[in-house]
Amino acid sequence: MNTHKSTICIIGAGFAGREIFQEYKKKGILGKVVAFVDDDTAKIGSSIDGIPVLGPIETIAQILEHYPAQEALIAIPGATRQELRRIYTHLEAMPFRKIRILPSLSQIIDGNAHLIQAREISTQDILGRTPAAINLKESLAYLRHKRVLITGAGGSIGSELCRQLLSGGADRLYLFDHAENNVYEVERELRLLQEEGVGEKAIIVPVIGDLKDADYMRFILKRLKADIVFHCAAYKHVPLAEYNPVESVKNNVFGTQNLLDAAVAAGVKRMVLISTDKAVDPECIYGASKLICEDLVLSYGARYLSDFMAVRFGNVLESRGSIIPLFKQQIAKGGPVTITHKDASRFFMTIPEAVSLVLKAGGVGTGGTCYLLDMGEPVNIRDLAEQIIRFYGYTPGEEISIQYIGLRPGEKLHESLVSTGESIEATSFPRINKIIARQSQNGKLSDLLSALKPVCYFNPSDPTAYRNRRLLRAAVRNYVPSVPENPHESEY
Repeated sequence: MNTHKSTICIIGAGFAGREIFQEYKKKGILGKVVAFVDDDTAKIGSSIDGIPVLGPIETIAQILEHYPAQEALIAIPGATRQELRRIYTHLEAMPFRKIRILPSLSQIIDGNAHLIQAREISTQDILGRTPAAINLKESLAYLRHKRVLITGAGGSIGSELCRQLLSGGADRLYLFDHAENNVYEVERELRLLQEEGVGEKAIIVPVIGDLKDADYMRFILKRLKADIVFHCAAYKHVPLAEYNPVESVKNNVFGTQNLLDAAVAAGVKRMVLISTDKAVDPECIYGASKLICEDLVLSYGARYLSDFMAVRFGNVLESRGSIIPLFKQQIAKGGPVTITHKDASRFFMTIPEAVSLVLKAGGVGTGGTCYLLDMGEPVNIRDLAEQIIRFYGYTPGEEISIQYIGLRPGEKLHESLVSTGESIEATSFPRINKIIARQSQNGKLSDLLSALKPVCYFNPSDPTAYRNRRLLRAAVRNYVPSVPENPHESEY
């Protein structure tokens, strides 16, 4: 039997630190708190149940001489990014084997901090701007006693939606994904969070299925009787979509159409499409597919007078398969860190902030409207790479080199948030804007779908169209002229 307990230093002696300490006392096997560290002079010198409150944080080296600890847990949910960067700078210089952090204040929406929510600190905690302060309990009121379906529930955005939805008072959460492992992982995590007292007791229902199966989608949505759908599922890697354009369009465009048809038939009143800045004047198949998805959702919202809307935003930090996990893998093997171009830039926000704003927009938004999250200023990718290299304790350009590899197929040097002919109108809600002058490209949506269908689905009367990449690109270009020609693309 292992009786060894980790010794822990809690950074922050406020409500969150105190609640975490009580959990450690209750579950003694998890570790022993030896000290609190805080910057508040009114707290320094006091004690909490016999555990000293020391400080300020910049004296952590001296504190550890008298109160040695193996782990640090940052329990300051209201800290700004600047404050977290300062705290992390002091902590990472110490011999802690693990530095963990509680989520931001907006995610502790039941007024309680839980140890199960603590995770190892990552780049998204210290990079970028301070997330918007959103009262999620208030924002999620429209979901109380409702049945909520999340497509792509096992993905980066979908799984965070599930975590935050736990506290919304929903009657049921339907976790929809085509990958059984994704469903298994997110369901297991949510049930564990519930067991530890996070959120309310929504019934969690895992659902494995494929959006491309129209019959199944109609069947399952009628069975589930969902009130609200958050549509996160998509194939989203730009180069992979360029290499697999037909399947990407089939999944993204026709999967979305199947979901919309099923939602209308089942009486779903509210749907939120997760969109992307790559849908702005797209130069890649993925971006074009998402623009078409926006048009589909908005047209259905207008046609059926339902609250079907789209929410567009840029990149999210630490999303699965994105640039930051790649940088981390490259740093772990000693480099080099690869960047497409020295001037390349992208818009970034954290996954929790993006999801909080999506949930807010889903409650206040109206049908047939596309909303845009305020992404702040674009970030130079080289600067981002250098910050991440420093986060892991290395010197950029010396210990870890940076290598330029050129833009990959379909990639832009810079992204934009609105297209030519679009403009932004502020709403009364912080960091949520409305896109106005939003029009379907050329107004030929039904013609486009008719042209794409025999390419994506086999039609015996037109067998040569099936999986024909050139036909697909020509149809897409007729609808979205910004997508470039590809004279070297194979026919099949």
